[in-house]
Amino acid sequence: MSNNKFLNMDSLSLQNIDDDAELIPLMTPEDEEEINNEVLPETLPILPLRNTVLFPGVVIPITAGRDKSIKLIKDASNGSKVIGVVSQKDETVEDPEIADLNTTGTVARILRVLKMPDGNTTVIIQGKKRFEIEEITTTEPYFNAKIKDLPEEKPANEDEEFTTIIDSIKDLALQIIKESPNIPSEASFAIKNIESNSFLINFISSNMNLEVKDKQKLLETKNLQERALATLKFMNVEFQKLNLRNDIQSKVQSDLNQQQREYFLHQQMKTIQEELGGVSSEEEIEQMRIKGNKKKWDAKIKEHFEKELAKLQRMNPQVAEYSIQRNYLDLFLDLPWNKFSKDKFDLKRAQKILDRDHYGLEDVKKRIIEYLAVLKLRNDMKSPILCLYGPPGVGKTSLGKSVAEALGREYVRISLGGLRDEAEIRGHRKTYIGAMPGRIIQSLKKAGTSNPVFILDEIDKLSSSHNGDPSSAMLEVLDPEQNKEFYDNFLEMGYDLSKVMFIATANNLGPIQPALRDRMEIINVTGYTIEEKVEIGKRHLLPKQLKEHGLKPADLKVGKKELEKIVEGYTRESGVRGLDKQIAKMVRYAAKSIAMEEEYDVKVTTQDVEKVLGVARLERDKYENNEVAGVVTGLAWTSVGGDILFIESILSKGKGTLSITGNLGKVMKESATIAMEYIKSNAESLGINPEVFEKYNVHIHVPEGATPKDGPSAGITMLTSLVSLFTQRKVKKSIAMTGEITLRGKVLPVGGIKEKILAAKRARIKELILCNENKRDILEIKEEYLKGLTFHYVNEMSEVIGLAITDEAVKNAKEL
Repeated sequence: MSNNKFLNMDSLSLQNIDDDAELIPLMTPEDEEEINNEVLPETLPILPLRNTVLFPGVVIPITAGRDKSIKLIKDASNGSKVIGVVSQKDETVEDPEIADLNTTGTVARILRVLKMPDGNTTVIIQGKKRFEIEEITTTEPYFNAKIKDLPEEKPANEDEEFTTIIDSIKDLALQIIKESPNIPSEASFAIKNIESNSFLINFISSNMNLEVKDKQKLLETKNLQERALATLKFMNVEFQKLNLRNDIQSKVQSDLNQQQREYFLHQQMKTIQEELGGVSSEEEIEQMRIKGNKKKWDAKIKEHFEKELAKLQRMNPQVAEYSIQRNYLDLFLDLPWNKFSKDKFDLKRAQKILDRDHYGLEDVKKRIIEYLAVLKLRNDMKSPILCLYGPPGVGKTSLGKSVAEALGREYVRISLGGLRDEAEIRGHRKTYIGAMPGRIIQSLKKAGTSNPVFILDEIDKLSSSHNGDPSSAMLEVLDPEQNKEFYDNFLEMGYDLSKVMFIATANNLGPIQPALRDRMEIINVTGYTIEEKVEIGKRHLLPKQLKEHGLKPADLKVGKKELEKIVEGYTRESGVRGLDKQIAKMVRYAAKSIAMEEEYDVKVTTQDVEKVLGVARLERDKYENNEVAGVVTGLAWTSVGGDILFIESILSKGKGTLSITGNLGKVMKESATIAMEYIKSNAESLGINPEVFEKYNVHIHVPEGATPKDGPSAGITMLTSLVSLFTQRKVKKSIAMTGEITLRGKVLPVGGIKEKILAAKRARIKELILCNENKRDILEIKEEYLKGLTFHYVNEMSEVIGLAITDEAVKNAKEL
């Protein structure tokens, strides 16, 4: 049964088609009786139909395209308007012969002929009676045949079986109309109003969705009851198909509706995003997939990415987790997995770059060249973890840039000062609001390669809090045995850091966790001598400041003598930051003079230095001649490098108490106590009257009380000061000392020797007293730094006293 044509409604609505013809929309038994009694002509023109069968009483439109058919219709419409209609056995035959036609057909009356715009002729015909072709009389201009009537064999009206079949046909037809959404409900009205059983069967048979051969069989069936039964069977099959189709439709309807709804919404969203210049979620996911296919991933990483991408694809773009998952995949794609820059192993070129950018720092540059040499030979060496340790301003951080350039690697730097959240290193878990990867992973994303030179600045200033201990998290980052699978909480995967060259910087090794310090190779970056500072100022700082201030080299020239004056009179540090600031002042003065068209000296003189920078403020660093007993010059290490300090002692009448001032730490106060007890126990050998300890109070002071001072290295300085005080003998000129003491009179080694020697040179000191074990530190220092200095190595305090204190007594000294 056809879905779109169970009942031909056109056949029920035609009115007054022809002036001479009356339409019988619903055939009554009387109409049927009249047709049956009608006498057929002996011969009729035969119209072949390709794809349909005409049944008695049914009205159908026929489109005629063949020349023979058009001629037949024209002649018949001008004559009796009665023709014979038969179906072709094969509808594909364009010009049928006698053998191609069925012999049983239907006599039809032409109701109307219509000329269509496409040139074809449409004729509306109504079936009358069945006939059988006995003989074809002519074939031109169209078929004419001798026919005979085929009356139907009808059952008696009282036949219950036939009546039941007719009722079943009506009921089934009404059910099909009801169940099929494409058949108009008005068709049920037509079925109910058909009175003729024969017309009902013919009408339904004509409109069923059957093949031509099946309809032809129905037409050829003489017995009306058999035809009715066959029609009912075909209707049952069609009804079952319809029910099955409806069942399937109902099962998929909800899913289909939901899919259509989601598709519609997605299309709307896509259109809105395109209008706003954005990219739809589907396009975004596809772009991620294409980008992922270009990555050089391991199988494990690729599998993880595809899994996470599939998870994103299943998510609704409107939920909050969608943006988190998308950010995660963006990071995953942006990270340089297995992407490495090619190292440059030209060691001579690397040496030139290091020498060009940094004057001095020979130990550091030597270690870098050694690393490059080993890497060149093996090509698979795990990157070392270097820690550049030294005072501020000596070039620890900027050295990393030179190393990166020498290696041909990317340069990355993160500052760890004040970092107290472990998540800054390891990242946050994705479930947290505002989650992001750690700074290590973020920096690698920024670098674009997995083997950059990575500067961990101020690693000694990591601190702990309730959010964890970042220094402990750094253990995995800096351990060559662990960082091959560094786990970031946001990334949720191990990332290979073994090819990264980490360079840490620190001002003080004390705060660094011992386990973390053990994983690093400590390289001491000491301060610069006056000569080195002058060279650095001439080679690097002055050209840099001229460029930053828009001046040319010819606009300002500063000689070595003037640079030395700036270094000695205006800077007090181991590094060169202060020197850089003073040179910047000189350059700004020249820039102002040029801008205001004022005259100035292009070649700077010492008078120009004082004019621009003011009177030298740091002359107090110079060595002071010890004109009185009890004043000794010591050497100290500070956060800005080495420095000199003066220790003063004085006696006053009292009961033998010891006072210590000068903002000293606990260790330094203990050194003073040890020195005092050593003197008391060895008073006779030192030529001191023991009674003096009970009659006089002793006061020890270290100037610059606003500056905190601590450490054991002032031990021998304090003891020398007290011996000089009690014996009233002055300390030698131009001498300084550093070392720790014990109650037994032993002198122990201390650290920061190079910084202290640099401080002594700045102060024009000629002689230094050190522990004998510190001799190894002196051997590591360049000879040019030691020029003009005399070293005395001691093991006992008695040796210190013999070297530092003169034999002549102070003039007019009172007898103690």
